[in-house]
Amino acid sequence: MELRYDNRVAVVTGAGNGIGKQYAMMLASRGAKVVVNDLGGSMNGEPAGSGNRVADGVVAEIKAAGGEATANYDSVEFGDKIIQTAIDAYGRIDILINNAGILRDVSFHKMTDKDWNLIYTVHLKGSFKTCRAAWPHMRENKYGRIINITSSAGLYGNFGQANYSAMKLALLGLSNTLSKEGKKRNIQVNTVAPFAGSRMTETVMPPEMVAALRPEYIAPVVCYLCHESCPDNGAVYEVGGGWVAKVRQERAAGAFIPISKGVTIESVQQHWADAGDFDKEGSSYPTSPNDAFGAIMQNLQSNGDDEEEESSITSSLKSAGLFKALAAAIESDGANLVKQVKGVIVFTFTDSDEIYTVDLKHGAGSVSPGKPDGKPNLTFTMKDEDLAKLAAGELDAQSAFMGGRLKLKGDMGLAMKLGPLLSGLGGGSSKL
Repeated sequence: MELRYDNRVAVVTGAGNGIGKQYAMMLASRGAKVVVNDLGGSMNGEPAGSGNRVADGVVAEIKAAGGEATANYDSVEFGDKIIQTAIDAYGRIDILINNAGILRDVSFHKMTDKDWNLIYTVHLKGSFKTCRAAWPHMRENKYGRIINITSSAGLYGNFGQANYSAMKLALLGLSNTLSKEGKKRNIQVNTVAPFAGSRMTETVMPPEMVAALRPEYIAPVVCYLCHESCPDNGAVYEVGGGWVAKVRQERAAGAFIPISKGVTIESVQQHWADAGDFDKEGSSYPTSPNDAFGAIMQNLQSNGDDEEEESSITSSLKSAGLFKALAAAIESDGANLVKQVKGVIVFTFTDSDEIYTVDLKHGAGSVSPGKPDGKPNLTFTMKDEDLAKLAAGELDAQSAFMGGRLKLKGDMGLAMKLGPLLSGLGGGSSKL
């Protein structure tokens, strides 16, 4: 069955030539109404270029083939104007492909502020502006498909492209976060690193390679990611010549450095090989900042010793390991933690009468059952099971807070100081 985009409205930036044109033509051929954006500038970002002619030409081709399209000539730094064109012409925005790009390749020691700023403006700021302008419409419609175009240079780095590589990898970070924020409202955001022959790649590829890597081989992959039937969200794909492959990050099992006697430069050196050993059992593929917290808690809870010492914390709580780990961390470096945090935190539970007080305000700090002598600076309240999941990195603290599973009373700023010792609040949950 043919996959179609009837009644969908798409915006494609940099759609006057090459691969951007292919995206626009293919979506229009399957029923989408398309805004063809192209400034008509040169490939190095200078004003001289083709003007309105390139966007108008693509629109004319689409209409000649029986499709619907509207041209837009704004720079992507004015992304709100580009999205407004879609709203004015068709009343909505469903699909956004941030394809516009330029190159200013030069070795880093010769790179100027202009070389950096122009790449930033087109690739990163431009994508931010279009995404931000489209976001409220997609949220209201509870539907959206966004594709940000990255590059292998961003994923791996490439000589002479420090500016381009930096912005392209930043786009991946933007995509990953938007994929999480938009998920509940059916907004899916993915990233594609294409290998295609174009005006941009002809400067770094031999002519026969440019000719072989036809944009027509890329467009179907990107268009599928834009279709309502595609389940992917927060993914990155490398694509070229009919080949498509999902890319993910891998984390080694890592080194567990004993902390009972403090961590030294020398102890780091002794464990360095383990830190980078991907062949060692336990390597993983993280997808959120909290994924590292389980290993951190494991090391803190064992206190880093080969022989685990008996803890003074005795409890039937599933989250008891968190308080044992906190006690071990305080024993190891309590004075420094007190200096950083400067607060008394109380943990209460909706499904247990037990209470724990973590004092990171007085002396060298302490963890003890029961209420504090005075008024706490911050009180955490949640289910015991949820706190255990949070400690293991299985529950995101920000999501728990926004969903009412985690309640905070008192100094909210204090929660941000606790860092990885309290359920990853210093990572993905730092916004609490």
